[in-house]
Amino acid sequence: MARIKGALNARKKHNRVLKLAKGYRGARSKQYRIAKQSVMRALASSFAGRKQRKRDMRALWITRINAAARINGISYSQMMRGLKVAGVDINRKMLAELAVNDAAGFTTLAELAKKAIA
Repeated sequence: MARIKGALNARKKHNRVLKLAKGYRGARSKQYRIAKQSVMRALASSFAGRKQRKRDMRALWITRINAAARINGISYSQMMRGLKVAGVDINRKMLAELAVNDAAGFTTLAELAKKAIA
């Protein structure tokens, strides 16, 4: 039986990596060994970046809620505690959306939170 050499599979593997490295500068997009290192690092960084984006968005929501809450005369932590005590189950993303787009609705929630902790 004839021996099968690995050239075709190796070429496919190399091309797959080089395709991912398209647009990289210099040898990073041309030479397999260097491209493979760059692609591996880029994929690891993109995984970490997806986690970082979630943290950044939560921080942004909290900042927006805090700013709107202070306009209504209550701090962020007191507002969140007041909403919890009042039994209002709304997440930070939606609260931030209300703070930006619906000031009257946010004011209603702020008053509800003040009453709950008073």
